[in-house]
Amino acid sequence: MTTPTKVLLLNSSILGDNGQSRGLAAHFRAQAERRGGVTITERDLVSDALPHLDGAELGSWMIEPAERDATQRDLAARSETLLEEFFAHDVIVLAAPLYNLGIPSQLKAWFDRVLRAGRTFRYTENGPQGLVEGKRALVLAARGGQYAGTPLDSQTPHLTHMLGLMGIGDVEFVYAEGLAMGDEARESALGEAHQAIDALVDRL
Repeated sequence: MTTPTKVLLLNSSILGDNGQSRGLAAHFRAQAERRGGVTITERDLVSDALPHLDGAELGSWMIEPAERDATQRDLAARSETLLEEFFAHDVIVLAAPLYNLGIPSQLKAWFDRVLRAGRTFRYTENGPQGLVEGKRALVLAARGGQYAGTPLDSQTPHLTHMLGLMGIGDVEFVYAEGLAMGDEARESALGEAHQAIDALVDRL
């Protein structure tokens, strides 16, 4: 019996059901469920928002578990819960809108908890080395304008580098761009993005 592919789907649009990246995520989920052989865990980083990482939480990671007080245990548990969820899945799908040329702060807060030295990467004399093996990532990128392939697209390298730092080098992007440039441009971009998602789902 074939083991189902485990997918972790992360939503980070602040616009609820009106968010275009959420629409791409919903299309991905529907197609994956239709295909079968896939189990999906969905985490909404907006409705279940993480606070910005601060010194107290960062410090809790440096303390041996048996020596943490109650507050430190609670703070450390945020990262541990997300890491356990992350490690339990084969494919990480990021539904990522472009906000002010970057990723949503909610998504950055998630990365701040899973990008952990000694857990998902380590420092060596030759630089950082990823510790995560055998995972793939898909990015469903929704943008109001046209940015892919231009100097203004800081989001693509940022996500690529953060995933790569952990050892995830198999990263594919689906872009839906020009979504604020009129109805015709929006419908064309979404149609092309849906086709690209369908092709990716077939290869899960």
